[in-house]
Amino acid sequence: MALIKVTDLAYGRLRAPDLDVAEEFLTNFGMVRAARTPTALYMRGTDPAHHLHVTEKGDPGFVGLAYYAASLEDLKRVAKAPGAYQVEVVYGMKKLKPIPVKRQPLNLGSDALKRAGKLMRIHRGPARVKRIGHGVMASPKVVETARWFRDTLGFICSDDVYAGSKDNIIGSFNRLDRGDTYVDHHVFFCVRNERAGLNHLSFEVADIDDVFTGHEYLRNLGKYEHMWGIGRHLLGSQIYDYWADPWGRVHEHWSDTDRLNRKNGSNLISAEDGLVSQWGERPPERFLTRVIA
Repeated sequence: MALIKVTDLAYGRLRAPDLDVAEEFLTNFGMVRAARTPTALYMRGTDPAHHLHVTEKGDPGFVGLAYYAASLEDLKRVAKAPGAYQVEVVYGMKKLKPIPVKRQPLNLGSDALKRAGKLMRIHRGPARVKRIGHGVMASPKVVETARWFRDTLGFICSDDVYAGSKDNIIGSFNRLDRGDTYVDHHVFFCVRNERAGLNHLSFEVADIDDVFTGHEYLRNLGKYEHMWGIGRHLLGSQIYDYWADPWGRVHEHWSDTDRLNRKNGSNLISAEDGLVSQWGERPPERFLTRVIA
């Protein structure tokens, strides 16, 4: 039995030497400043969470991921957990008013009548980040890392990925355990690498159009490295687009993920079958090997 069951991913924490440059990138990426001090920057999305991205002033690096505890009692319980992973667990964080996002109905299903007689004119500018969806870490010990997150934070395996023999696990997609409540296909993915660290942070945007318009906006700025996309994953099914910040930390825009609950169980799938896109280009080597410690 897991020590606790966290309810969601709260934020990712990075370090950067220039908070002005960090804020400029994150604003262009689609976030909004929630708070800033001389030593830290807190950025939010349109959902009520106070922040979903923290940048501390310092040498460039990855500090860790943070998750929400279900209760104060769980927070106290997990504080005594063994382990050396860079993980924060928080409870009682202040919420803000959501930022209204205007979306046009699609000419599909029940929305079709709302579209009748109206022209499609979509949002232009940065994508509108809603929330943080998942964090992806690299580790030379994928099985042990996934087991720690399952045993300590209550994650459920969605898909373990093997190469060659079925006992050679090279990747592990894990979701929250919220019983019958449906959650994202994964809140945490661990992939094998000789070095341990961050591969990317992932953020849901307002809709599929936002993935494309956000891509166009960042491309036209000509200031940031495009890493991969646009495409649709197989495992998780998100439409994705990946960009690196000025220090090489990868940030993903996505929309339209699979939603699962406890009843969906777990799968074992080969890398050839699982780590592919349903459409879109294959991931470049610079993305696959990106690890930020």
